[in-house]
Amino acid sequence: MTITDELPPHIQKMVDHNIPGTDILHGELKNLMLEAENMMLTRSNEKYKQYWEGQLDALTHVYQLTYLLAFAIDERTKDET
Repeated sequence: MTITDELPPHIQKMVDHNIPGTDILHGELKNLMLEAENMMLTRSNEKYKQYWEGQLDALTHVYQLTYLLAFAIDERTKDET
């Protein structure tokens, strides 16, 4: 994955449809987690397995944070109405 100044088209489309950023991030993280899990399971070299295991752990922590953020934002929104 390369970093650019533009969002990938599928993400830009979600932004254009007013999907909350936490929902977009949550979905993209899930895709990255699945990719990391597949890479971890298909690598025979222990070094690469450890790398992808670390990637999966890090992505899982951020994925969990998106849940907490979504619920906290939802609760704040309910309190404001």
